[in-house]
Amino acid sequence: MVWTRPRDPETLPCVLHRRRIYVLPTRFGLFYALLLLTMLLGALNYNNNPALLLGLMLAGAGLASLVAAQMQLSGLELVTADAEPVAAGAALCVRLYARAAPGRVRRGLRLDDDGTFDAAPGILNLDRGSGESQLLLPTQQRGWFDLPKLRLSTTRPLGLARAWAYVWPESPLLVYPAPEASGPPLPAGHGDRVQSRVHPSGDDVHHLRGYRSGDARRAIAWKPSARRDTLLVREFEQPLGAEVVLDWREIAGIGYEARIARLARWIDDAEREGRRYQLRLPGHAALGPDRGPQHRHACLRALALMPHG
Repeated sequence: MVWTRPRDPETLPCVLHRRRIYVLPTRFGLFYALLLLTMLLGALNYNNNPALLLGLMLAGAGLASLVAAQMQLSGLELVTADAEPVAAGAALCVRLYARAAPGRVRRGLRLDDDGTFDAAPGILNLDRGSGESQLLLPTQQRGWFDLPKLRLSTTRPLGLARAWAYVWPESPLLVYPAPEASGPPLPAGHGDRVQSRVHPSGDDVHHLRGYRSGDARRAIAWKPSARRDTLLVREFEQPLGAEVVLDWREIAGIGYEARIARLARWIDDAEREGRRYQLRLPGHAALGPDRGPQHRHACLRALALMPHG
């Protein structure tokens, strides 16, 4: 029902008051009401007072369940919604934090979206007055991700009624660009040669390993292979500079988004190898040289917010 949903995003925290909560019978609740009506009509027709009393008691329990379902959401305060950035194409794990005054058990609240993504629902339990729930939402492109309307609902305690309320957090989340699946290695660095990596075109033999499909024939160690009766391949160490520059202008021959994907991959490679790196983008001050989670986030954020080509 469209009129139950917020028309614009709202700033958190917000409180679910009774005007925002809607209650309707479930299918089981409608069957229960029909069965109860049949019981009451039969009791009146046969003037059966015990059956009439039982029917009235069951009717009272059904009405009480409507109120109890609404009270599960009433007074619930939604504090914040956040998520760790992920690469485009991966699922964004949205965390919704909630709290409420102690004294009322609130468990098994269902969290889902309004049908935009058809995401698997999360469960919110409030222990000691606070709790959180997680909802996985798919991502498609880099940049800011606007949260859809979120729905909290419950059918407790008897399953006869469903109470629900909508919230639309004004909390845009960041999606990193998807890194290139495969491509050229990191550019050569500069500075003191304090590190090395295994590379087939290096200078010093590092070790021997088993042959893999695609290995160059010149890298095969024929004599050790003959002694062990299996193909062995030489791997070498190639000295690397301590710092590497990732420059947008140095990447040519590929498309705009492909450049962003390659730089994102190089950032991950540099972090994996423990190297300091600097990112240079058009219209943006150079970032680094540095390394670590904060520097990685700053570089990927700059790539994610590049204008769409």
